[in-house]
Amino acid sequence: MMAQLLNSSFTPTTRGLRRQSIPSISQSTSRKSQIHAKIREIFMPALSSTMTEGKIVSWVKSEGDKLNKGESVVVVESDKADMDVETFYDGYLAAIMVEEGGVAAVGSAIALLAETEDEIAQAISKAKEQSSSSSSSSPAAPSSPPAETTIPDSLAVATVVKAAPVKAVASTHPASDGGKRIVASPYAKKLAKELNVDLSGVVGTGPMGRIVAKDVEAAVVASVAVPVAAAAESAKPISAVPGVELGSVVPFTTMQGAVSRNMVESLGVPTFRVGYTITTDALDALYKKIKPKGVTMTALLAKATALALAKHPVVNSSCRDGKSFTYNSNINIAVAVAIDGGLITPVLQNADKVDIYSLSRKWKELVDKARAKQLQPQEYSTGTFTLSNLGMFGVDRFDAILPPGTGAIMAVGASEPTVVATKDGRIGMKSQMQVNVTADHRVIYGADLAQFLQTLAKIIEDPKDLTF
Repeated sequence: MMAQLLNSSFTPTTRGLRRQSIPSISQSTSRKSQIHAKIREIFMPALSSTMTEGKIVSWVKSEGDKLNKGESVVVVESDKADMDVETFYDGYLAAIMVEEGGVAAVGSAIALLAETEDEIAQAISKAKEQSSSSSSSSPAAPSSPPAETTIPDSLAVATVVKAAPVKAVASTHPASDGGKRIVASPYAKKLAKELNVDLSGVVGTGPMGRIVAKDVEAAVVASVAVPVAAAAESAKPISAVPGVELGSVVPFTTMQGAVSRNMVESLGVPTFRVGYTITTDALDALYKKIKPKGVTMTALLAKATALALAKHPVVNSSCRDGKSFTYNSNINIAVAVAIDGGLITPVLQNADKVDIYSLSRKWKELVDKARAKQLQPQEYSTGTFTLSNLGMFGVDRFDAILPPGTGAIMAVGASEPTVVATKDGRIGMKSQMQVNVTADHRVIYGADLAQFLQTLAKIIEDPKDLTF
């Protein structure tokens, strides 16, 4: 996957974990003629198979900084996670071509790396040339003041209201050596100067407490929130949800864009759905017994599903080209997790072979990494079967959309007390849950799913095998 880095000077890693250096791939002759031997272009890396563009979260290094092999230089937001990018060359960060908050296509240049200080001026000149050439090739657009491009329209009066430097709630900066110095990205410093924001009172949310552009914008919002709200209170619509402005248009985040593309792609697959009712009394009793040992219900469901898939490999298969399908050699259960700004599916690999206690520990680790946007690609892109559970919200049944490249996804509803007829004709009470499986009908047929669900029900209703 990372071969798409082309001739990048960096390799991406999750925070604090450096990945192996990746051999560079030669570029076209035209690009070689543009870049001098000792000035390297830094490209936007491809951090996942579905990533088409990336967003610069923050530059860890500033222009002119000396770089040593292995140092983190920039944090990039992919469609699934934020990843640190390290350099595997020594040199100087000569010119930043895409500022924080900017978006660049995979493979496009985001900065220039000079081998020595003598090449820095030459690299800056080269960056300006590339910037001017790209601007001339695109349709002309009216320019706007920097403040207007970073502050919402509703806060445009901030430039008129302010009479003194903006102050935010003071706090000791985690990366400021006890408050002795201010650690901020170059763009954040530039923005703070333009908006008259005092960085000493801004709390950073970037890597290691670094102040980034959004922190400066938040300080501006906080400083003018009261006067702006008072002036517009009578005209502004009231939202029932805090932080949501009714009538506003919000662009997709990188992750939301990836989810949107995947959902549209899934419409090209002929799917069908089969539902089943499963009694959960025995599973609930087992969960109550082993929950103090750290076992989660998600791990129990994933384990039960994996054991059932082992007996019905066609349900664990996948069709990608419409001409053939693959019996996957591993049973990797992907579980949908809602996180801030999107959805991701951490994967429990080889769930049929891992014991329930290790599986539960792994699941907790994956959820923590997912919410911190630090999952590695293999931790969210290798699923062969997907679970989506809304039972914790009281949802009794729902249908899930099939993720591209997989054969089936199972939607799990809540386990609820239900009045049922017993075998001897009496009326009894049992806890039951509804599951609905959406499958690729090119590969999986109705009988396949029915037999799989029968096996799953037997495992859940007699769960002794789950703890072995």
